[in-house]
Amino acid sequence: MSPGARRAVAGAKRLVVKVGSSSLTSAVGGELDVARLTALVNALSARRSEGTQVVLVSSGAIASGIGPLGMSTRPRDLARQQAAASVGQGVLLSAYDSAFGRHGHTVGQVLLTVDDVTRRTHYTNARRTLDSLLGYDVVPIVNENDTVATDEIRFGDNDRLAALVAQLVHADALVLLTDVDALYTASPGTPGAERVAVVAEPGELADISIGGTGSAVGSGGMTTKVEAATIAHAAGIPTVLTSADQVTAAMAGEDVGTVFLPSTHPRGSRALWLAHATTPRGAVQIDAGAVTALRDRGRSLLPAGVTGVTGSFVDGDPVDVVGPDGSVLARGLVNYTSGELPHLMGRSTKDLATQIGPQYEREVIHRDHLALL
Repeated sequence: MSPGARRAVAGAKRLVVKVGSSSLTSAVGGELDVARLTALVNALSARRSEGTQVVLVSSGAIASGIGPLGMSTRPRDLARQQAAASVGQGVLLSAYDSAFGRHGHTVGQVLLTVDDVTRRTHYTNARRTLDSLLGYDVVPIVNENDTVATDEIRFGDNDRLAALVAQLVHADALVLLTDVDALYTASPGTPGAERVAVVAEPGELADISIGGTGSAVGSGGMTTKVEAATIAHAAGIPTVLTSADQVTAAMAGEDVGTVFLPSTHPRGSRALWLAHATTPRGAVQIDAGAVTALRDRGRSLLPAGVTGVTGSFVDGDPVDVVGPDGSVLARGLVNYTSGELPHLMGRSTKDLATQIGPQYEREVIHRDHLALL
């Protein structure tokens, strides 16, 4: 199965490539390493010249702004991170524009926030923008808009963003570039650590330690890479995880890094969006009967099955659906506010319609707006 997935990467007509800060900056951080960026661009441009549409999701804005602002390390507080991003994004894009320009390729900057891929109207607009850029043979350079993102609502790294962008543009493959050449059974360098060449299902990694918080200039670690590959897996998109210096080999389908096979039963874009792109604003707790109705019978969630409400949300917000054991069963778009729902719990829709009004004869979450997790 692995050769087939790698061939899919090699033959991809639309490819999303994500590169982390540590692969673009100097060893000590705080300075964009133009030589490393140029080497990456040379590889991507060669692929682009072969007719492949390339979307580059690039970290590095904050790291690129550290030096110009006289900082010694990546700032911890949000305000200084945003200042570094504001300065560094210009530095980063200028370097990409120059490097791609030498190959005759035009770049376009696309800065996204969580809302741009979690709220349906923004999501659709982001897809149109990227499709339009690709239609004009532009190489989109995508990054999180760190200058306006908040601690509460942000990706925090670009790995999940890359996987969501891959799904957004219906990419044929995703390549995640980091400072480690593959996923290993233990920390690289540990005696006995072996490269994991192929991951068919995310569950195979249950016994592998994939912790870590990333480099001194980045915010992601191996955990976020695996989470991104899991999203791509659910979307039916093959993913290769490797180091930036092996990008050419990875795109050529060679046996480098770790390849994550796509699901044989990919989720539709709507279910995938609900499950992975949305950020829950709260949660509703349900009883065992409702769990069976949702999981085994494909039913909608009704007020009668709700036993509790947490968080603050309004009609149309995404919420988690939590079973009696505390585990998150599903995520969906709720039809009531967090203030209304406690007064409706445990009651049938017919009783609610009779006692309160016909407008209350509706589901808490309709099955068309519900994704099992």
